[in-house]
Amino acid sequence: MVATVIVASIVAAVFIAIIAVSVVNKKKGKSSCSCGCTGCANREFCHPAKSKK
Repeated sequence: MVATVIVASIVAAVFIAIIAVSVVNKKKGKSSCSCGCTGCANREFCHPAKSKK
């Protein structure tokens, strides 16, 4: 029982760390796939066009 709780805690911590790094990278404007945005079909979602004012 104790081993199950420990393993579950470790898995949860790793999951939370992955999500946290993803959020920080998104706020910094970094790509999540690390393969560049020029050929990406979803680049509009990561880097929306800035409107001219």
